[in-house]
Amino acid sequence: MLQVTPSGPFGKERNPNLPVMLDELLAELRECFQAGAGGVHLHVRDEAGAETLDPARVNFVVARIRGLAAELRTTVEIGLTTGAWILPPMSERLAMIREWDGVDCATVNLSEDGFERVMQTVLDIGVGVDVGLWAPRELDLLIASGYLPVAQRVSIELDPGEPSFLQGTPPGVAKRINDALDDAGSDCRRLTHGMNAWTWPLVEDAFRRGHDTRVGFEDSILLPDGRTADRNADLVRVAFALEKAT
Repeated sequence: MLQVTPSGPFGKERNPNLPVMLDELLAELRECFQAGAGGVHLHVRDEAGAETLDPARVNFVVARIRGLAAELRTTVEIGLTTGAWILPPMSERLAMIREWDGVDCATVNLSEDGFERVMQTVLDIGVGVDVGLWAPRELDLLIASGYLPVAQRVSIELDPGEPSFLQGTPPGVAKRINDALDDAGSDCRRLTHGMNAWTWPLVEDAFRRGHDTRVGFEDSILLPDGRTADRNADLVRVAFALEKAT
């Protein structure tokens, strides 16, 4: 599956066409789904454009995306972030997540305190856990938590910059993590992607491995040749062509 992540936590300073408001998001996703994206990783925004986990807004946005997919006669996976920065108090965050409806999976970052409680809440409401693994050192946390066997997917999210400052080549770091997951006996579905300069090397690595991957303005606004993409769909089209060529 090729996933699109159209905005992340960013605003239009990242790219003037980054979708912030709902009408912008739906127009962008229409293009992306038509270009071959089979899923979306969302940072839901409220009516003012701020990130939110509020179930009323989340459920409304998810329903609109389901309607768009039905109109296009396609099925898409809808995944959300559970990022602690959006709502730091754990009890409030979990209360909101418990009221989500229509979500396929939710990314829970191993780097965040209390990730086990968030994973359990996601499972309790029948939503798949998408493990956000940002560095090889987080593998021990994941294995010790006991949640690896029940995760829907492990998203291997690699960035040479903050917060992990990873060393080595993108495929080399991805290999270390994949080998460790194999050694742990995990056959969990995997999605490999990178940020900024690591985006396209890891898209290609994912295709070689037969893994899911993702592109979008959250990860990088640049095409493989260094040009700035005008739309998220430009990134999707290039990634889809790379997959066909692999």
